[in-house]
Amino acid sequence: MAEQIDDYFTSVVSGLVPGESRPGVGPEDPVQPPSPLSVQGALDLFDAQVGSRHLDLAARWLRSRGKGFYTIGSSGHEGNAVVAAALRPTDPALLHYRSGGFFLARAQQVDGSDPLRDVLLGLVAATEEPISGGRHKVFGRHDLNIIPQTSTIASHLPRAVGVAFSIARSEKVHVPSPWPADAVAVCSFGDASANHSTAVGAINTAVHAAYQGLPLPLLLVCEDNGIGISTRTPKGWIAANFGDRAGLEYFEADGSDLPAAYATARDAADWVRRHRKPAFLHLRTVRLMGHAGSDVEAAYRASAEITADFDRDPVLCTAKLLIERGRLSPTDILDRYENKRAEVLELAEQVGELPQLDSPAAVMKPLTDSAEQAAAAAPERVDPDRRAQFVGSPLPEEEGPLTVALAINRALLDVLARYPESLVFGEDVARKGGVYGVTRGLMKKAGSARVFDTLLDEQAILGLALGAGVSGLLPIPEIQYLAYLHNAADQIRGEGATLQFFSDRQYRNPMVVRVAGYGYQKGFGGHFHNDNAVAALRDIPGIVVASPARPDDAPAMMHTCAAAARTAGALCVYLEPIALYHTRDLYEDGDEQWLAPYPDPVKRTENHVPIGSARTYGDGTDLTIVTFGNGVRMSLRVARRLERANIAARVVDMRWLAPLPVHDIVREANATGRVLVVDETRKSGGVSEGVVAALIDDGFTGPLARVTSDDSFIPLGDAALEVLLSEETIEAAAVKLVSR
Repeated sequence: MAEQIDDYFTSVVSGLVPGESRPGVGPEDPVQPPSPLSVQGALDLFDAQVGSRHLDLAARWLRSRGKGFYTIGSSGHEGNAVVAAALRPTDPALLHYRSGGFFLARAQQVDGSDPLRDVLLGLVAATEEPISGGRHKVFGRHDLNIIPQTSTIASHLPRAVGVAFSIARSEKVHVPSPWPADAVAVCSFGDASANHSTAVGAINTAVHAAYQGLPLPLLLVCEDNGIGISTRTPKGWIAANFGDRAGLEYFEADGSDLPAAYATARDAADWVRRHRKPAFLHLRTVRLMGHAGSDVEAAYRASAEITADFDRDPVLCTAKLLIERGRLSPTDILDRYENKRAEVLELAEQVGELPQLDSPAAVMKPLTDSAEQAAAAAPERVDPDRRAQFVGSPLPEEEGPLTVALAINRALLDVLARYPESLVFGEDVARKGGVYGVTRGLMKKAGSARVFDTLLDEQAILGLALGAGVSGLLPIPEIQYLAYLHNAADQIRGEGATLQFFSDRQYRNPMVVRVAGYGYQKGFGGHFHNDNAVAALRDIPGIVVASPARPDDAPAMMHTCAAAARTAGALCVYLEPIALYHTRDLYEDGDEQWLAPYPDPVKRTENHVPIGSARTYGDGTDLTIVTFGNGVRMSLRVARRLERANIAARVVDMRWLAPLPVHDIVREANATGRVLVVDETRKSGGVSEGVVAALIDDGFTGPLARVTSDDSFIPLGDAALEVLLSEETIEAAAVKLVSR
């Protein structure tokens, strides 16, 4: 099919006859009528289109020789070059995988890049590739303000909304932004992607924000070729769905008509820049060469239908336009076309021999560098007078013993005081102060620009955080319950966790995602409010998962997460045990031993818990109990009962579920020679699997056992206790293990 399209272009152009000059693409001459596109502008865009076409052809050529690894191309979509021409190079762009024309046209606006070579380096996964370092083929360059995106369907749209939101919010909170104050965020996607719930939610979020009068300068570009792999988009669907959407300005253009498409794209970009509201540019395109090099279009499209699209080829249409209007002759066009082919193929031959990533260390370098930097992160000193003025009286460390909920609240207030770029947001976090009062009073202290409520959409909340983080802010979003996180896990897995990896750390996603979770919540329960599933988080490379249990650890760990996010770009998930939020007692009613004073902000050893470090209670020599979350309180209670049976146990609170504090676990395991892992999550896919595996991997040979909750969803009421781990189970397992 690629050869057919290539041959068709050559044969049609060869048969064309130059015509007389007509308005539309006028010379830069004051005698001519005003034109939206100069001759030089049209030639530059044609160059970008031809370059994009030959990159697609080269991708197949490289693949046929075993040198290339990616053949999803931009053929038929080259009209998107006009969008780049209508924008400024300082406008942040999040592009989907058919935006080759845009990438090349944007590169024309900035000196210092070789976009043809850049794309080819990505196709062959060469380590010289300037954005991902050979880890993926993406359209991205830091100096072009193109934020790289991977291929998860529409997953970049929520982040794009967040970027647009942050352009204005940064200015409002007086924090430097990488984007100009009048910038426009642009996001491209296909017609099939427009139906994905992620896209629908993101567009709804943009309109929802604009409806409230919030500045949100976002240009959504739907490149509509009428088909998603082999599934057709109903004719007229995009226009019907978005053409009359209240709060979303709609523009439509034929991507094969260069002057008209440019004029419309310019109008759309100017409208967004002027009104600071979202707009939808419906760019009609055509898909040529199938979905990818391996796609056999004839399996689902008639041959006549496929060939009928050849005349809509935007590269051919632009060539015709230039010839018909006397700007270039057919020979000129073919010379440009063949010269570009030769240039691209010469580059392709060169890059095909370049080194690729050749070791685990090389592949994982962005992850390991980030982890090392995060592990070394510590809270910055804050001016005491400024802190006192912001926090108010009494200061947290002067209040006396606090609960977990109050300790987290005071820690968030401290973070807001320390880092002016920090934002706290989520459903119900501002006016109400959260379902459990954890964020109560923060909006009053920090202001509604920094502490605010969002709509009820976890994808939107995390997307807002992703966009804010990449825009120089420090987002602290809240997901109201752990069960709700799974609605939006791809925003962490497919977008947040991958950005440092696929941009070689040139772009980062600093954030601290607060999540209320785990079981044992009394009087208010059921699966969605007592979820104990963390497996979806623990296998994501590069993220940090904090799990504080005690009110003195909770603030220190929050300070560490905020510092790691800010200095290392870490994406931290901070799991808060609901059942321990307001717990006061440990062993007996009224003993108040689950309360603790706020860590001294001046003492680093108190207000900082290094990532991957555990905490040990007691020095028993008979048994080591390794646990976290609610298991800490349960295990401490069991350990006291074991004393009465002459069993001396020490309890290790892991505190961090990713990375696991393996060094500390192994040390404490060897101190007694016996280990019981107490895990309130599920037997399958729970945390204990990783702990046991780490001990075995390290050569631990002593008696080893684990107790967990059952592989069950958590039902309502007292029935929950039938499937959740109990103190009785922990005690019985401990006695059995020591008796071996």
